[in-house]
Amino acid sequence: MIYQNFQAYSDMAGPVRAFADMAAAALAHPFPGMSRNGLHRAGAAICELVARARLSHHRPAFGIDTVDIGGRLAAVRETAVHRTPFCTLLRLEKDMAAAQPRVLLVAPMSGHFATLLRGTAQTLLADHDVYITDWHNARDIGLRHGGFGFDEFIDHVITFLQVLGPGVHVVGVCQPCVAVLAAVAIMAEDSDPAQPRSMTLMAGPIDARVSPTEVNRLATSRPIDWFERNVIGIVPLRYAGALRRVYPGFVQLAAL
Repeated sequence: MIYQNFQAYSDMAGPVRAFADMAAAALAHPFPGMSRNGLHRAGAAICELVARARLSHHRPAFGIDTVDIGGRLAAVRETAVHRTPFCTLLRLEKDMAAAQPRVLLVAPMSGHFATLLRGTAQTLLADHDVYITDWHNARDIGLRHGGFGFDEFIDHVITFLQVLGPGVHVVGVCQPCVAVLAAVAIMAEDSDPAQPRSMTLMAGPIDARVSPTEVNRLATSRPIDWFERNVIGIVPLRYAGALRRVYPGFVQLAAL
């Protein structure tokens, strides 16, 4: 019931957030003749905090319109290269003719959007042809499309590398590191011609027993069935992915 309870709370808190948003706007612009003192500023800040106390389920744009390449600004646009029910392979396509090394940036899906890597993508764009995994919200994916677990995660990475073809570099950031390593190992074992030219794993533990964090210690402090009972939720009926068993993003963020 964890997802249903959260959704009910979010629905009930909606009017409160709307009122707080209006109050924040009113306090930020007091009536003519009234000065905006410290009390006004504090009240506006509190109301704004309440108004923003929600999780967004809509991915913001990457917001990368141009990139500086050798002193020349090149326009950037998002182009869908390949799509599955669970993910869209995006290309941050640049308005330039020169060929650059291709890189697949595998983004985390642990309660975040791929736009979390906006800064990383923007840095890579200066010297690379950048592709990124834009993971879809599981609550919007119907049960008819099947499940999405670790094996499917690996399959997606392999498929995207095969779509891009030989010579691609792959970068896994945080949570995808293990799946990226497994995908590259499988492709190497199969002598797949699309296996990446290089693999970079950033901020993701391969052996979680080394330098354990609080998250690692929590994971080993309880049996796996405890996590199944306490952190797995069912998508509410109002969404396309109704009845899908998920690890909700708000739970992942709270756990972190």
